[in-house]
Amino acid sequence: MKTLAIILFVAMYVGLIAFPKRRAIIALAVAAIYIVTGILPYNTVFSVVDWNVLLMIFGTLLLVDYFIDSKMPNLIADHILDLAPNVMWVTIFMSLFSGIISAFIDNVATLLMVAPVGLAVCKKLKINPVPMIISIAVSSNLQGAATLVGDTTSIMLGAYAKMDFNDFFWMNGKPGIFFAVELGALLTIPIMMVLFRKDKEPVSAEEKTVVTDYVPTIMMVAHVVLLMAASFIKNKPEITNGLICLGCSVVGMVWEYFKDHDTDRIVRVIKNLDYDTVLLLTGLFMVIGGVTNVGLVDDLANFIVTAGGNNLFLLFTIVVWGSVLISAFIDNIPYVATMLPVLQGVTASLGIAPYLLYFGLLCGATLGGNITPVGASCNIAGVGMLRKEGHEVSFKDFARIGIPFTLAAVVGAYVFLWVFWR
Repeated sequence: MKTLAIILFVAMYVGLIAFPKRRAIIALAVAAIYIVTGILPYNTVFSVVDWNVLLMIFGTLLLVDYFIDSKMPNLIADHILDLAPNVMWVTIFMSLFSGIISAFIDNVATLLMVAPVGLAVCKKLKINPVPMIISIAVSSNLQGAATLVGDTTSIMLGAYAKMDFNDFFWMNGKPGIFFAVELGALLTIPIMMVLFRKDKEPVSAEEKTVVTDYVPTIMMVAHVVLLMAASFIKNKPEITNGLICLGCSVVGMVWEYFKDHDTDRIVRVIKNLDYDTVLLLTGLFMVIGGVTNVGLVDDLANFIVTAGGNNLFLLFTIVVWGSVLISAFIDNIPYVATMLPVLQGVTASLGIAPYLLYFGLLCGATLGGNITPVGASCNIAGVGMLRKEGHEVSFKDFARIGIPFTLAAVVGAYVFLWVFWR
């Protein structure tokens, strides 16, 4: 069963690379085979899908459509163009902007909120939006590990290790993982300066955009505030964030209806949603669920720990870089859930505190998704938005930015954590 699961998993990724316009169909087809063959038991199909993420994407995309039409992204773009001397710095500013927001709300929600601004900037400058949106996506992924509320894996670590919000900043008299992540973020700036060194065209906003409707912006801000507030609620339903995003979008749509009584507009927004992205994610969740069910994630976790042996430096190194590689292809949530108790047991047998390995796991697993366009939910959402704008993103296009970005960020966090937590 494991052999078949691996063969199908590899075949799926080959298909995703070779046929980028058919990614949703390929993922769903492999998921269907997993169910038929018993790799994924049919009674677990519903539970392995992350409905919270799907609801967040579905709800926020509804709101994003009205947000774009209100011209607010264009106005924000105007201000960014006033701050940046050239195209290269516009991209860097947008990347850092998304990273800062993503430290406090889910990275998918961040991407869906910031990407329309990036698209507006690119349309004003008449440039290809692919590099900027990819940079926004990978930066959103990076900063998710900075705080307790930035990413699902951070919440998982906080719950398992009984860490509170402040522990991510300062813990046991030492600087927390927040500073490791921020150092990694700073190291991505010179990487972007090299990647976009040719984009030196001067920029400016000659005419200021006039916002036509502030309600979509208010709902955007409201859903950010509500997501931040919900992150502090313990034992909340798993789909809380998704319901918040969906609820804010419904309020926005109701407002639009009473403002213009334009039902055709609402129907058009619903019809134009990026269903391919939602279907691709659904298929991937099922496939990862099957891989987890047959024990492959457990095998990978045990292999990492066994390879590290009793040498702490070697173990730390393998945990960090092994997590980067694994998370490029496997959803980091089941992987982190599997690794946390494994690492706790290993560090207990070695008679040391587990935090070095916990933080290394979180950094590697969070950042590894930046290597491929299907390695993280927010990457998939970003690629979906680009496809809707008529831009297909290949694995090569994504890796050109994602790999150096990931290497710089992980190296910075890796060195920082070893220096302060060994």
